[in-house]
Amino acid sequence: MIKRYFVRTSALKEGMRIDQNIKDRLDRTLVARGTILDDYVIEGIRKRGIHGVYISEGAEDLEPVKKEEKLSPVVRHNIEKNRTEDPVKVRLSESVKKRVSEGIQYLYNNSESKEFSDASNRITTDLMKAIDDNDALAVDISTLKTSDEYTFKHSVDVATMSMIIAKKLGMSSSDVYNIGVAGLLHDMGKSKIPLEILNKPARLNDEEFAIMKSHSELGYRILKEKEEFSAQISLAVLQHHEKMNGTGYPMGCKSDRIINYAKILSVCDVYDALVTERPYKKPFSQRNAIEMIMSMTEELDITAMRAFLATVILYPVDSTVQLSNGEKARVVENIENSVLRPTVVGLKSGIVYNLSEDLSCANIIIL
Repeated sequence: MIKRYFVRTSALKEGMRIDQNIKDRLDRTLVARGTILDDYVIEGIRKRGIHGVYISEGAEDLEPVKKEEKLSPVVRHNIEKNRTEDPVKVRLSESVKKRVSEGIQYLYNNSESKEFSDASNRITTDLMKAIDDNDALAVDISTLKTSDEYTFKHSVDVATMSMIIAKKLGMSSSDVYNIGVAGLLHDMGKSKIPLEILNKPARLNDEEFAIMKSHSELGYRILKEKEEFSAQISLAVLQHHEKMNGTGYPMGCKSDRIINYAKILSVCDVYDALVTERPYKKPFSQRNAIEMIMSMTEELDITAMRAFLATVILYPVDSTVQLSNGEKARVVENIENSVLRPTVVGLKSGIVYNLSEDLSCANIIIL
């Protein structure tokens, strides 16, 4: 039986399950009902001045356990036989999340500070250590915290994905590190954009959009004045909105004039923007965002795109998905470069659907 009760914010503890949605003044969901609280989320609730929230306890997870018990021996056998662990995914501890959160907020509020470079390096070192500690090779995109309420979340998402992609491409440790710095700071110029434009709860008009587009140049100038940042980092910030066919900004550069750092940042920035809710648009689903990325072959660098598709995990092993043929299935293996089409086992039939290679499965998709 589920028990629901009210808890003052000061008494919230890690592991509690919130039983309400927390929204901002524009009716955007910041914390979804059912979220398991951690220190990072609790601190965010406190900072918003919320005095208390509803918490629930109870056996909400019993139903999936019952379903598991009903799996036939054939289904269980095929799941166990075909199950292959996902590549190691990057994970950030709660203490790292807190340090990164505070550090990014400091950077965006103190771009003129003498501590700016040191703070940037401390945050990037935390991310680099999280990747190196378990030799992470992938990103579970369902765990990324994306929001347009706080620019730093977007910056950390872009930095994390970019570092994993750089590692996948065999770039040196110094390049992986530097692209992390560039990812964290790629939107730094937005700290110079008027708040009425930055936070406008509607689509920008042409004049406002022109001002918003200046953020890449403003960010470049901020970093250019600081000798501690390499030219590649500054250029990546300047060029992260450029496109391979020359339709981007601020200079309309084509592929041969865009540095590799920017090509990687661009893929991650576009993806994260697609799945982020805006005041004037709903977020795209992760699946739809990936399909849109795959369609942008004229705008995004193919090498960076392929590395992105090879490192992101959309359907983690052991997750349950709905197939277009009406059957529910268990994900047992993710195939590199086939992020939308893992191998799954039907929970009723026990059929192994190799969605990426078996032509008989060509007409079956994950809904």
